Formats: sequence, C-alpha cells, structure tokens
Amino acid sequence: MRNTTVLPGTPSLPAGAGDVPLHRLELAGPGAPPFAAGSFEEVGPLSRWDRPHRHTFYEIVHVRAGSGAHVADLARWPVRPPQLAVILPGQVHHWEGGRGPEGSLVLFTDDFLVDHPGDREVLRELGARCWFGLDTEHDRSIRTLVAELIAEHRQRAAGHESVLRSLLHVLVVRAARLPADDGPSRVPRAEGRTAAVAEEFARLIARPEAAALSVRECAERLGVTPGYLTQAVRAATGRPPGRLLIETRVYLAQQLLAHTELSVRQVAARTGFDDPAYFGRFFRRETGSSPGAFRKHHSRAHESLEPPPAPA
Repeated sequence: MRNTTVLPGTPSLPAGAGDVPLHRLELAGPGAPPFAAGSFEEVGPLSRWDRPHRHTFYEIVHVRAGSGAHVADLARWPVRPPQLAVILPGQVHHWEGGRGPEGSLVLFTDDFLVDHPGDREVLRELGARCWFGLDTEHDRSIRTLVAELIAEHRQRAAGHESVLRSLLHVLVVRAARLPADDGPSRVPRAEGRTAAVAEEFARLIARPEAAALSVRECAERLGVTPGYLTQAVRAATGRPPGRLLIETRVYLAQQLLAHTELSVRQVAARTGFDDPAYFGRFFRRETGSSPGAFRKHHSRAHESLEPPPAPA
C-alpha cells in the first residue's frame, strides 16, 4: 500500500517534532512483493535500532543469541534466547542494552496477507502478547520455518510469492500456539478509555461491511467524537484513523479481486465506490496497480504452482 514500502536506498522519512520515527519496508526491487526475510545483518542496522521507532509493517523476530532487553510500548522483555517477538505496524519498540540480538527477521505488510485474511486478527493478538520464550522443540520448528522463508525469498523461483504466503501462514498459526513469556520485567500496557476506543475501532474496521465507513461514521458507532477517535487511534498506532480506513478498503478489494469472480464494478460497490472509474484510480494510487492487473498477477502466481499436465 502507498507509503508502506520503499525501493532500496530510499531515505527514511524525517520525523516531525515530537514524533516517533517511522520505518517503511524496503523491497527487493520494482514489482517485488511486500515481504523480506533474513538475518539482522542482511536486513540492516535499523533492525537492531536502540531508539524508539515504529514500522509500517509487521516484524516477526526469531532471537537465537544476545542479551539486554526488547522494549515494546510500555513492556520491557529481557533477551534470554531462544525467543520470538511479534511487532505490529505502528507499535513503538526498540532494543536496549546488552549485546545486540542475533537471529532472523520476517517482515511483511498488511496486503501480503491477502491469501489468509484471518491472520490479521491472530497477529493482533500475538502483538498484544509480543514476546515468547521457546523450548527446544518450538525453537527447532520456528528455526526451520524461518529458514524456509528466507530461502524462498532469496531464490525467488516460480511461484515463490504463494509459497511465502503459505509458509508465513504456518508460522503465524504456530506462533499463536506458543505460551506468552510473562517475565518479571514486564510493565503493564497502557489502559483506559483511549486504549479501549482504539481497540474497538480496530475490531470495527476488521469487518468487511465497515470498509465504506468514514471516520465520522466510525466515531458515531463507537459513541465518541471524530476528534477523540483520531486522538485515541493516533495514541495507539501512531497513525490517523482515516489512513487505516483507506488501507482496510484496499485490503478488502484485494481479497475480492484475488479470490472471487466478482467484476471490478461489483468489487467497487462492495468497497463503497459508486463509480468504478474512481475506484480504479483509488486502487492504482494506493497499490501502484490497476484492479485488473492485480487480479491477473495474483492468478498467475497461483497458476505457477499448478503441476504440469500429465503426458498423453
């Protein structure tokens, strides 16, 4: 989606006064999927940044060595490998003290989950728990999955996007089975009406029928003013509710284009657009692709995994 990814070498966005720096996902090149995986060294020095910052993408970290702490929002988790961390878009975090972490990272944006939309809610729950200790069996399982993701990402063989999405789905499901690490250094997360409103907003926009709602309409449904809703969502995610609503519409449109036979006009109507031409301009602006090109590319990615026909 727009402004969530960049090409290699693109400078970081300057943070405004009082803002937490926002990192975007660096793609492998033009046309590459919004996904990356590799070691801390391969991903780059920002992967170990010791200053509070946010991402436009999800980050799953398999920590295999190191010391110090990982700080996410108001929680400080001691680094005692092997461990797994799940960091959500907009979540403020950094690494603190000790010897920097060693291991592997898997990075991806919301629209990479188009094949498994239910993973968004699972990831939200994982992000709330954030930090997981791994026993020998779980560590071996996670290490194997992450290694396969890294290999697929490096090789980029035919059908690799579909393989990456499938392997990522397995990783998310298995991470959801892990017990959370409730270490003694944990500080309770911020609570109160502001946090509750932000959570209610997240649940609201997760529903397909909410894709066409405005910020004002969302605020009315939640019983707050648009200004308060904006304040609450910004405090929780660092992003305005209007931008999150736009990304929700794009995400729903991508699902419908990829997995249904609905016409572009019907997809436009389902996502709240009366004018298919305006929907097309909106979709291209947010994704860099027309609805038709997105559907064709996604279908081709799946077809590349089909076995060849049997010989006559």
